[in-house]
Formats: sequence, C-alpha cells, structure tokens
Amino acid sequence: MRNLTEREISELIQKVFAPSADDRVLTILVDVPNESIPDAPRWKDRRSLASQWKSLLEKVEGDLGLPKINIVYFENTGSNNADLPKKFYEWSGSPQTAHFELLESQGDVKTQQEIFSASDIVLAPTEFSATAPLRILAKRYDFRAATMPGFSRKMIPALSVDYELVHERVMAIKTRLDEALAIEMRFATTETEYHLFVDVRYRTAHASSGLLRERGVAGNLPSGEAFIVPYEGEKSEPSKTEGSLPVQFGEEIVVYEIKDNRAFEVSSKGKKSESERQKLLDEPAYGNIAEIGFGVLQPFGIKPIGELLLDEKLGLHIAFGRSDHFGGAVGPEAFQNPKNVVHIDRIYIPEAQNEVRVEKVVFVYPGNRKELVIRDSEYEIQLEKQQTQNIIS
Repeated sequence: MRNLTEREISELIQKVFAPSADDRVLTILVDVPNESIPDAPRWKDRRSLASQWKSLLEKVEGDLGLPKINIVYFENTGSNNADLPKKFYEWSGSPQTAHFELLESQGDVKTQQEIFSASDIVLAPTEFSATAPLRILAKRYDFRAATMPGFSRKMIPALSVDYELVHERVMAIKTRLDEALAIEMRFATTETEYHLFVDVRYRTAHASSGLLRERGVAGNLPSGEAFIVPYEGEKSEPSKTEGSLPVQFGEEIVVYEIKDNRAFEVSSKGKKSESERQKLLDEPAYGNIAEIGFGVLQPFGIKPIGELLLDEKLGLHIAFGRSDHFGGAVGPEAFQNPKNVVHIDRIYIPEAQNEVRVEKVVFVYPGNRKELVIRDSEYEIQLEKQQTQNIIS
C-alpha cells in the first residue's frame, strides 16, 4: 500500500500547521520496542513510514520554510497516554531494526527539554498514544503537535479530507457541548436497555479538527471530533454522572455501573467482566469517565479499519482513565502504579460494537431544554453552517 507523495505531505503540513517564518524545526517522534513490549509488523512498518516522511519532508523543506527535519526515537511507554520518558535518542540506524537496546548503545542521548524546546512542529506516529503528555509538553515548550498513535497506511486517505469542512462540523458540536449541562444516553442490546447520565457542568469542550495552527496545542491526525471531559467532582459538590454503560469486547458485553463519574463495579458476568472488575479494584482511577467524544468523519466516506486513532473519529466514543491532558482532574498521580496510567476509548459504531446500539443521545441545556443529537447511531443534527437545533419540548 502506498505512502504519501512529496506533494501530498507538503500540502498536509501546510494545511494542518500553516508554517510561518517563525517555524524552523519539524521533529518526528517514534517509539521503539523493548524487552517488555516486543516488536510487531505494523509497528515496524510505521517506523519505516516515519523515516520515509523525514526524507520526503527534507525534499520539500524549501516549500515549507522548515530548514531542519529531525527524527527522534524513544523507549515505548507501555500504555496509551502514559508520561514520556526523560531520555530521547537521535539515531541513524535502520528503522526496521530499531530497539531500545540499540538506542542505548548507539544513539545520541537528548533530554526532553533539548528536543522540545528546539521544536516548532511535532509529528508523533507512535505505537502507544502520546496525546496526553504532548498536550502538556506543547504548552510548556510552545510547539504544536499532531499525534498519530497506531497510524497505518490504511489511514492515508483520511489525511486528504477537507479539514476546513471537518473543522466546521466539529465546531457545530463543540458549541453545543459548551452550552450543555448534561448528556443523556440510552444504549440497547438484544435483551436490555441501559441509561447513562453524564454531568458536563463546569467544563469547556475541545475541538480536534485537524487544524493545529497555534503554538501550545496537540491533537490527533487524522482528526475530526469534538469532545468534553465530564465534571469529576473536584469542586464542592459531587458529580451527577451515573448509570450503566455497556461495552462489547468480542462476544461478551461488559456492563459498568457508574456513580460520581466513576465505574465502581461490573454487573455483567463472564471472563472479560471479571478481568475488568479486577482492573477497577486494582486501579480505581481506571474507572474514571474521562471523555465523551463525537467523531464526524463518517460523512466523508472514511471507513473503520480497526484502529482507534481513526475509528473514534467516526462516531460516539467514551473514554476511561486519565483526563488531565484535556483539562480534567485525574492525572498520573491518581493511579497507584505509574505503569497503569491510561486513557482508553470505547467506540460506539456498529463495526466496533455490533451488539450494542446507541439508541439516543440528548444534550440538556439551561432551562432543561433538550436537543436530540444522535438517534440509532446516526446524527440528527445538521453539522454545517446555519444548522437548526433539534429541540425536544
């Protein structure tokens, strides 16, 4: 399967980042396997893609006005959105054979500060998501970053969509989330209905539209979602988020019982249910409801490929775990073991959960106005300019 061409990668960087005369260095971040996490074919191919992108970008650096293109390797974190290591490595070996042991013995060690203070634009095609730490580091070191966890060649078509139009659709949802006080959800399986009430008071929504043109920001690419962190009860009153949330894992449906914005129990039975119940016991922070997201790429003809980075941009998704990178109250310190720090999304599209149906999603506004946003997994609102609200009387 093909890679980006010189023209396509040049247009992508210009469209997404809009480089200016102040931008000098583009850094590509790549994580590598270690003794604990073995290599895999898609990971190996992603490293090759990153190396090829470096070569392509060096050929068009004059068009972009970026005199330095850098690629930097680091030891994988072992989980999505865990903090990045303190050491990074510049290394000229083959990306196919890249491994942490090789970096330690052959690489040129750099600190976080050395890498990020010198970078203006960062691309992060990694095995494990680096979105959470890069959001924080982007603000600290004043760069902007596109995070691409699990990126594969199958996602290349999604890099060519009209991100100006994606931005318009994302903002149509973000503005609604900003006004909303709560989200009411109803899910259904063949046997049962489940209800979840999500408290979104005291929160501002986020737009991840693929346009990363200001310093201090980091977001996914491909992109196309608006999302919000539920109120987590950090103020003087508890969160009102409560209910039951079904998540399909293979052929088993795990049902989480939620109160005060935390999944505190699993009411279903089965091997996966028991595993998830134990996770909640071992790491209560894992049960934090960290994000409610709404993807908008489906109307652009983009199809799911079984990769979180892209598939979550196609519809409703709900995340567990860490939320501080989105302005929430739950960070790495809330976890009992640093290795367990995670932000993991569950995606509600038929291809991901064919036995769980999203019957209804309603936004609740001040004055108890209600707007039907999703019915039977399809948007009911118009995601374009001059949209009208679907108010429920």
